[in-house]
Amino acid sequence: MGSGQNNLLIFAGRSNVGKSTLFSKLFKVSVKKGKKPGTTIKPNFYRAGDVTAVDLPGYGYMKGISYEFSEKVKDFIVHYIENNAENIILAVQVIDIHSFREIVNRWESRGEIPIDIEMCEFLKEVCRNVIVAANKIDKVNKKTEEIEFAKKKLKAEIIPISAKKGDISYLKNRISEICKKEGVSIKFK
Repeated sequence: MGSGQNNLLIFAGRSNVGKSTLFSKLFKVSVKKGKKPGTTIKPNFYRAGDVTAVDLPGYGYMKGISYEFSEKVKDFIVHYIENNAENIILAVQVIDIHSFREIVNRWESRGEIPIDIEMCEFLKEVCRNVIVAANKIDKVNKKTEEIEFAKKKLKAEIIPISAKKGDISYLKNRISEICKKEGVSIKFK
């Protein structure tokens, strides 16, 4: 596959789901963030062996942010993924498993496709490998039920994590396995 920009590992997800926290924990780097949710438009990049890890901005509703700005961010993310699809070896969608069911039920009750489901479907259409990191599992009481609900709704591999407080070694191992299958190596710190 080559190296660098030819091997992208992207992290996508709504604002405030813990993407940047996870990215920082995986690679032991400080990530540039906006002063408030939804104000960062530029992705963060980190070279990890043969792979370039990309922390994309968060998308979706953000308190105090205009709908137009929110749509601009979503359009940027979609175009970035589409324009780099052939170089993306793995997409990690980060969700907040603690609020996932409530958000899905609210959107579906309005007859709308929930944004997390829409993004997962898009990633599965465009990227060869997709996994879902179900963050904030430490805040969930009925862990198995919530993970099964997410699996049913997203129809993807779900890996429960707590980016702030927990062990993320299983996620690291899955990322490494997929990179190896793609013929590249990744280095975590």
